Amino acid sequence: MKRPHSYRAPSIWTIRVLLILSFALSLSLNLLSQDNFSGNASSGKGNSSLKVDVDLVLVSATVTDPTSRFVAGLEREHFRLFEDKIEQEIRHFSNEDVPTSIGLLFDVSGSMENKIARAKNAAVAFLKTSNPADEYLLISFADRPSVEENFTSNINEIQNRLVNTRAKGSTSLYDAIYLGVERMKDANHSKKAILLITDGQDTRSRYSLVNVRNAVKESDVQIFAIGIVNLYSDLTRGRSGRGIIEQITKITGGRAYFPNSVYELEDICTKIAIELKNQYILGYSSTNRAKNGRWRKIKIKINTPKGLRFLSVRSKTGYYGPSG
Repeated sequence: MKRPHSYRAPSIWTIRVLLILSFALSLSLNLLSQDNFSGNASSGKGNSSLKVDVDLVLVSATVTDPTSRFVAGLEREHFRLFEDKIEQEIRHFSNEDVPTSIGLLFDVSGSMENKIARAKNAAVAFLKTSNPADEYLLISFADRPSVEENFTSNINEIQNRLVNTRAKGSTSLYDAIYLGVERMKDANHSKKAILLITDGQDTRSRYSLVNVRNAVKESDVQIFAIGIVNLYSDLTRGRSGRGIIEQITKITGGRAYFPNSVYELEDICTKIAIELKNQYILGYSSTNRAKNGRWRKIKIKINTPKGLRFLSVRSKTGYYGPSG
């Protein structure tokens, strides 16, 4: 991983740019309830917390340069945010590493037998790189999903559960995602993410893709997925299994990775953990006061600072408005 670099703009303001060789990520949160947020943004070393006004819509954004390196250090004035093509006032801005509730969805179906050891090591690498204040939920899935460990901040408990997992059975991928999204409603942190590790397409779920897609759109959870590719895998380029995973992650503003070797897993997991520490959170009060429960599209644009070129931004594509 490359050492961070700094850029300095030739104007009255100074911007620090941290470049980390990684893939883009983003996280978005839906319209929040009063129980979730209140007050102002605050932070402490390794124990930051996010508190904002109750009516804000929060959107997490990732900014990358032309070589897909992550760009940190931007300020509020470098962002423009639109809902259904109408520009919104950014009332809250933060790029702090706040505690996150993370659901780990781990495929233990029979096809994972020769990959599961490396996959376990990759998951442990992810846990060790995360914020010490994060909490974790572990769900394994084969013929059906099973909650192996409820939310805990003790990564040793998650590691011990992973050690005992064995590969066998079919792949209830949709059921696992659906269960993961549902269980994230019990999370203790307002910032939420899911990491899915699998090697194949769904073969045994009672929930359909439509069910899962709707649940994901209604959630405030960002989903990352790692799909391990084999020669005849459903996750090879152009196959339907790959497209489905890409579709689900894109809805949330997350990202899907498709390594061709299990030896890439640990590096990818570490990158995802680092990315979760380096993201912008923008908050706004929607000018749309309608309570019709309709989908509202979100788009973020970057006012590129001097000294930088062609910055790209990713975020969640939208959220469901309130219903009356």
